[in-house]
Amino acid sequence: MIKYFDFERDIQKIDDLLDSLDKFNSDNSSKINQLQLERTHKLKSLYSRLEPWQKVQVSRHNDRPHSIDYINNIFGNIIYLHGDKKFADDSAIIGGFAKIETQSIIFIGTEKGNTMDTRLKHNFGMAKPEGYRKSQRLIALAEKFNLPVVTLVDTAGAFPGKDAEERGQSESIASSILSFLRVMTPTLSVIIGEGGSGGAIGIATSDKVLMLEHSTYSVISPEGCASILWRSTNFSQEAANTLKLTSEDCKKFEIIDDIIPEIPGGAHRNHLEQSKIVKKYLLDNIEKLKSFPIEDLIKRRKKKYLNITSDI
Repeated sequence: MIKYFDFERDIQKIDDLLDSLDKFNSDNSSKINQLQLERTHKLKSLYSRLEPWQKVQVSRHNDRPHSIDYINNIFGNIIYLHGDKKFADDSAIIGGFAKIETQSIIFIGTEKGNTMDTRLKHNFGMAKPEGYRKSQRLIALAEKFNLPVVTLVDTAGAFPGKDAEERGQSESIASSILSFLRVMTPTLSVIIGEGGSGGAIGIATSDKVLMLEHSTYSVISPEGCASILWRSTNFSQEAANTLKLTSEDCKKFEIIDDIIPEIPGGAHRNHLEQSKIVKKYLLDNIEKLKSFPIEDLIKRRKKKYLNITSDI
């Protein structure tokens, strides 16, 4: 059963009414059609004017498709690779070889998990150094076999624990960023949920960066920002407004290149339909990136990220 937000109460009422009607009774068909049209209209209207804090909530929805959902729905011939060949395998970052239709790729994704067991297995999508070293290993394989890289980003941030710091968390993120900047093959990243700080940037420093319409991308979470600036997480909504973390804000400031539209009511309402939209954007952008000579692509990549820092 879908989880409704407080701002979706009108939608919930319509859904409850639809559930109460007998769909096999022909006398109800006109009423059902009318309610379904009203529901679609309300969803489109509501989700076209979400506030930043509401978008934060949507990006974290329990039923929102995660990396593994898009991988299973979009990719074929999937071969997962494990480990960083130095310490361990970090399940917060998953990756390997795959195909999108006939296009072979290397994929990398942060995975949160969707049950308590899988969330613990994937450490809630918060990667440790071995995760970012795994991404560097995959980037090297992409260059070796001349394959485009596709990354799917959904993380609150890199794991901030003592063991991660002892094993070089900052260095591993920096080295992963450097690998993305130097790799001699096209790279494409999609922010599918939360894009949290360095944990996201570590696998999103790509030639093209896309965001799903109701995802977020920020240097810090609203709760973290509020606890620093206002000394209380009660001001998280104000922090969300200040951080400029929505896809529209990121596009305006040229942090990302394009916005992938979501189905009415958000990606969590239909994984397959949303996956079809994401697949089209992936294929279109890979073809565009492949059209550039690799030397030009490297120059464009360098200019892209130097321009971002020069405007700060």
